[in-house]
Amino acid sequence: MWLYNFGLTLYAWIVRLVAPRYPKARLWTDGRKALFERMRRAIDPEARIIWIHVASLGEFEQGRPIIEQIRRLHPEFKILLTFFSPSGYEIRKNYPGAEYIFYLPIDTPRNARTFLDIAHPEIAIFVKYEFWLNLLAELKRRKVRTYVVSAIFRRNSVFFRPYGGMWRQALEAFDTMFVQNEESKKLLATLGFDNVLVAGDTRFDRVAEIARAARRIDLIDRFKGDARLFVAGSTWGPDEELLIRLMNDNPQIKFVIAPHEMDESRIERLITETRGGALRYTQCTPHTPFGSKQLLILDTVGILASVYGYATWGYIGGGFGVGIHNTLEAATFGLPVAFGPNYQKFKEARDLVTLEAARSISNYDELKAWFTPLRDNEEFLAKTSRIARDYTTRHQGATGIIVRTIFQQ
Repeated sequence: MWLYNFGLTLYAWIVRLVAPRYPKARLWTDGRKALFERMRRAIDPEARIIWIHVASLGEFEQGRPIIEQIRRLHPEFKILLTFFSPSGYEIRKNYPGAEYIFYLPIDTPRNARTFLDIAHPEIAIFVKYEFWLNLLAELKRRKVRTYVVSAIFRRNSVFFRPYGGMWRQALEAFDTMFVQNEESKKLLATLGFDNVLVAGDTRFDRVAEIARAARRIDLIDRFKGDARLFVAGSTWGPDEELLIRLMNDNPQIKFVIAPHEMDESRIERLITETRGGALRYTQCTPHTPFGSKQLLILDTVGILASVYGYATWGYIGGGFGVGIHNTLEAATFGLPVAFGPNYQKFKEARDLVTLEAARSISNYDELKAWFTPLRDNEEFLAKTSRIARDYTTRHQGATGIIVRTIFQQ
């Protein structure tokens, strides 16, 4: 345990050291300054608190259906929401579904005690992962009901290694572990845990809500016109290199590309190398003439999910890096999707590939081979679209299982 504590202390020191040069590190550091003082001022010591912790924005979207169902069914509780990452906190720090929103302090023994003294949660919920050992030990010592939701366990993870003893011990803090699949349940059974429930993934409930709430966007309506639309979300450089070629080979198709990061050089490349012409979303007005412009660059956040609702096909970025981004937001609208080769860590992506509603591609020829029949064969497109939509519908319901179980205990 001393090595864990030392490693976290070293990590925090390194982040503070590089903060002046890296904006994300600076946000991470600044957001934790005087954290406990701000918590003491904000949190009502008499309130009944449910604490929900997420790592970043993706896990927030996974936890959001649970937060909102708890608010509807159990208004006697107030929600404390914590983030580890600036990319989640900075975007959702004003989320109206939680009364209190903070960064999570570094997980030292003292911080764990102070945090829980101030937060005084009756229930603690961790989304997907983020197994903070000191916090979990302190929650167990205080007999706080504690849960992990939408979790996935893999045979090669630290819990199943010979040196993973303290991580296995941390799992004893959970009253129930809500996992996404049977494989996770079987793996945990090998460690002696039987307090495991296969509830599924709350992201399916979240994307269903997103689809129902999808709004019309006049600018997208006007850009699309009578054309068919291809939407690529959370793209990186290698994705965009292939997409530029696909656009130039398909001048009759309109494209929306939403870069994962607003890197100016990459945006400029999209503008200069797209032969059909390109515009930035943030530079358009209600009176911007789109004419024959082929590409709209979505250089903003918060509307990609609604834009998928306009599309016929989708592409999910990140697969040429550490892993793909959210496929379900596109699949719930019935979009056939393609993505790069690094997708194996994502169950829904593997499932969609198996069902032939998605295709992993490694180069432009493979992207073209996937897209061409979906472009030219309406019957094949309709069948593939139906498979994608049915898959997301079939896996809804995890949120209800989780909330009912927690409040029955």
